[in-house]
Amino acid sequence: MKRYPLVAVALALASYPAFAQDVTTAAGGRCTTPDTVAVRGNSRISDATIRSDAGLTAGTQLNYRSVQRAISGLFDTGEYEDVQAVCEILPGDKALLTIVVRERPVLESIDLAGFKTVSRKTATDSVEIPIGRPLDPSSIARLVARVDSLYAKQGYYLAKVSVDSTRDGDKVKIVVRVSEGSRLAVSGLRIEGNHALSDKAIAGAMKTRPEGFFWFRRGEFDEDKFAGDLGERIPALYAKQGFIDFQVLRDTVIIDRQHGKALLQLQVEEGPQYHVGSFDPSGNKRFSSEEIRRFYPFTGEGPSLTERARGILRRTHRAPKDVFDEAAWDDATQKVRTAYSNEGYIYAQVRPVVDRRKVGPDSTPTVDLRWEIDEARPAIVNRIEIAGNDFTSEACIRDQLVILPGDVFNQDRLIRSYQNIANLGFFETPLPTPDTKTANDEGDIDVIFRVKEKKTGNVNFGASMGGNSLGGFIGLEQPNLFGLCKKGSLQWQFGRYIQDFQLSYSDPAIRGSRVSGTVSAYDSRPRYTISGFGRPRRVGANLQFGFPVPRSFYSRLFASYGLEAQRNDENIEDPTLKSNIYLQNSLRSTLGLTAQHDTRIDMPFPTAGAMQSLTSQFSGGPLGGDANFQRYTSEIFAFAPVGQIGGSKPGSAPIKFVLGMKLRSGAVFGDPGAFFQYQKFILGGVQFGEPLRGYEEFSVTPRGVLPNGSGGTTASSIADFGSAFITTSTEFGIRLNQQIYLDAFFDAGNVWARPQDVNLRLKRGVGFGASIITPIAPLGIDIGYGLDRVNNLGQPAPKWQVHFKLGQIF
Repeated sequence: MKRYPLVAVALALASYPAFAQDVTTAAGGRCTTPDTVAVRGNSRISDATIRSDAGLTAGTQLNYRSVQRAISGLFDTGEYEDVQAVCEILPGDKALLTIVVRERPVLESIDLAGFKTVSRKTATDSVEIPIGRPLDPSSIARLVARVDSLYAKQGYYLAKVSVDSTRDGDKVKIVVRVSEGSRLAVSGLRIEGNHALSDKAIAGAMKTRPEGFFWFRRGEFDEDKFAGDLGERIPALYAKQGFIDFQVLRDTVIIDRQHGKALLQLQVEEGPQYHVGSFDPSGNKRFSSEEIRRFYPFTGEGPSLTERARGILRRTHRAPKDVFDEAAWDDATQKVRTAYSNEGYIYAQVRPVVDRRKVGPDSTPTVDLRWEIDEARPAIVNRIEIAGNDFTSEACIRDQLVILPGDVFNQDRLIRSYQNIANLGFFETPLPTPDTKTANDEGDIDVIFRVKEKKTGNVNFGASMGGNSLGGFIGLEQPNLFGLCKKGSLQWQFGRYIQDFQLSYSDPAIRGSRVSGTVSAYDSRPRYTISGFGRPRRVGANLQFGFPVPRSFYSRLFASYGLEAQRNDENIEDPTLKSNIYLQNSLRSTLGLTAQHDTRIDMPFPTAGAMQSLTSQFSGGPLGGDANFQRYTSEIFAFAPVGQIGGSKPGSAPIKFVLGMKLRSGAVFGDPGAFFQYQKFILGGVQFGEPLRGYEEFSVTPRGVLPNGSGGTTASSIADFGSAFITTSTEFGIRLNQQIYLDAFFDAGNVWARPQDVNLRLKRGVGFGASIITPIAPLGIDIGYGLDRVNNLGQPAPKWQVHFKLGQIF
């Protein structure tokens, strides 16, 4: 019995007739028309499947094309490592065609080893080899290339990727191993072709920077960041300076694999610097040309205070006033679009046009600017939907809206409504961005606010034993009672030296109106004593109503009435106080009026907006009681954003940088009598009286700064309380999220015995601090440096002071 490779026979028959005659004679002419087709070498795949995939049948005449098609068809299935077709002449002059195959092993599993920088999920997603299918050797090579590319994008050009395999019969397991090595570090940056801007200025705009002397300047190379530098950040830097034709001609990364270093080489073409020419808006009807020109950025005016602060923080390069700044032009264009959106023209098209030309005998490159405006039709708010509020009533949420159905759509009012809902504190933040959709063929808008309820309110309690006395606290607070935005709270602190009970209830919308109300009651003794006066007990209640100011969503007027009784006992040691009003059981009847305007957002750590408040309190006189005086206090808070890290769209949660300024002042006219400790003023610390960080509690008095303060328990005397005060604070804050806030501050303030003694000689303090919102209460720590502290000899002795805050945000 003889065997003949069928491909050789077929090729010989087709190409060489003389040789074909000899082979045909030798094979008896039988191989070209096999009597039987058999399969050998297979274990997983059936004979019938192989014959079907090959397309070869007994009794059919073969040629080299049909044999090639059969072998190619079997290889294309991906099931085989090798395929051969063999002809055998059997006794009786029978031809047997045998298809001999060697099956590929089936991939049983893929394991990963050594992956640290690239996450296992990212690596697994890059593996495109299916489990349970025959393993194609070429897929292993592609897998290695993909993993190597992943590490290259992360800057790990020195990573080594290998694949180990273990075969058991027709099953195989593979392990992808990575030796990451060190990340490629940028050792230097070379720039050719730059004349207007220095290498340092260009490097400062890049995220890919050479390694430095300090440990935090690692110079790690990241391919995506480098691409962003070339395509966005460097061109944007030049465009701010008027070089709008700037381009990067060539970039090269020279890698020293032995030392893990990279040298970046850039060749740039700056192009001409363009100056500002003419400006002319067109197509505007809703706004006059004069109103449109107010948005034009190239007026020669200096930068605003906020822009100066941002420039210091970001070290931005500001173009000269007559040079075209593409970033300023784009920002102004967006402001025009926003102005149209705020007037309901959400379909308005504002197309910025920049025409290049050369002017004058020097052929100065100049750009003529214009806004081509297509206003279209204004959109009307058709309906507003609230979704996701399972507990909080819809009416409570709608009270926060400043945009209503039937209004012309206004982008600023939409965002403000979104911020007001977030300020409630009842929902998980950040809130999803409000959805807007077209309501009808007229282009009107439906608005959808989506919220997700979170747990509100808290119950906290604790107890401790000190010496022979028991002390503790019980607290209950719910800012969203019954889901109606009503607030209730109960606080009780007890112990040998403290007895404090407070109960309050607030309704922001009495019987569905815009009138708010708060009622509170208290029974309290101070946590400190006053030399010669002791610790009197106060019992009282207060009722307050709030009224909206017409045409001002952010302004309210409050009217309140309070009644307080104070009992002084034998603890009074000062003989001059035992014979007058201080020893009697005193009663105070007070009428209060407050005007407030509040536009702050991102509470409880505001990042923008302002709050102004003026309060007047009248005690005694026609109101009755044992004290006759008037008390006036004012507060002015202002916050300005100076930058952020992260997204700028509503619903994102970026890290925000903010500049805050606060001013508080107060004055008392008349004699508050026994109520002086709460109605007059004393400065220092953060727990009692008026805050002034960097100084001990009660240490800033009308007599000056006390050298030893109060030790946290006792003010020196009644004379240390003043009838007027001023405090001011400037802070630079970092709002990491809605729960964590960091700041650096400068405080100044003073207190005077009489309002007419007020001057600007203020005591100063600087420092830094942190605050966090916990389920129990706000917690914070401030470390202040009192610049005007003195020692026992009255000599300057500035020093650090640590302040702990509980239940307050300053």
